[in-house]
Amino acid sequence: MSAHLPRPPENASDRELVITRVFAAPRELVFKTWTEPQHVVRWWGPRGCTTTMREMDVRPGGVWRYVMRTPDGVDWDNRIRYHEVVANERLVYDHDGDVDDDPRGFHVITEFHARGEQTEVVMRMRFASVAARDEAVKRAGDGVSSTFDRLGELLGDLEVEFVLTRTFDAPRELVYRALTEAERLAQWWGPRGFTMQTRRHDLRPGGNYHYCMRAADGREIWGKFTYVEIDPPARLVFLNSFADAEGNTVRPPFDDDWPREILHTLTLTEQGGKTTVTLRGVPHNATPAQRATFLAGHKSMDGGYSSSFDELARHLAKG
Repeated sequence: MSAHLPRPPENASDRELVITRVFAAPRELVFKTWTEPQHVVRWWGPRGCTTTMREMDVRPGGVWRYVMRTPDGVDWDNRIRYHEVVANERLVYDHDGDVDDDPRGFHVITEFHARGEQTEVVMRMRFASVAARDEAVKRAGDGVSSTFDRLGELLGDLEVEFVLTRTFDAPRELVYRALTEAERLAQWWGPRGFTMQTRRHDLRPGGNYHYCMRAADGREIWGKFTYVEIDPPARLVFLNSFADAEGNTVRPPFDDDWPREILHTLTLTEQGGKTTVTLRGVPHNATPAQRATFLAGHKSMDGGYSSSFDELARHLAKG
């Protein structure tokens, strides 16, 4: 006969996982990337995963619900319930799988410390047991590191990011169709005075929209979208580049050192029957010189994309 002795209590520190990272960005900007949906979806989660928002209410008592899709296509429901929100300083919340009493749930305290021009982020995750913490490390330890890598990359992109917002007098579903259907894209995409011809359209992650823009004098410019994320009718992410007639990415036909690829993120929100489209563009796999050229070209890009959005508005007015 053996006696079952009570297990000694576990120290709180043994149940914690602490991650510290310093980012080359001001504290106010880093805090925004943790609390504003348009930023969060661009970095939250391990590399290769995508985050789809359900709701996000960052305040004490507020809830953030989202679905994280892994590279193999598996969806994971997540819920964050905020207990404390101190702007630019501190977030305290519980994180679980959107079910009460989730054994994998954990408590989080994230602090933001200004370090001159940089920001130190300290994230403390406390689990129900040492075993639960160890399981989390085994399951997602590398993922947490790559998640913070993605945040660092986003903060770098925000330094040179191009942003354009326009509200259209049309429902979101119709606007999304105009952004994703080849026959509609041909009616408005590209510089004024050019006609569009679609060579190939494969609307799926990894697929391409390969097209030709033809000027009145017969000159041809080929381009290509490579789709990264498709979430109708709320969000579309693709790489935009110049191409040849076979669909290969080519160097931009400019004298200056322009990036070969631009990552475009379009988000669509609807209110009162009108749709607001926000276009964000950042250089992809670009050199420092190319990023500087891109930043210097914002004014020119504003004129070009504004002209295209004017054409889109005229197209939408036709129904």
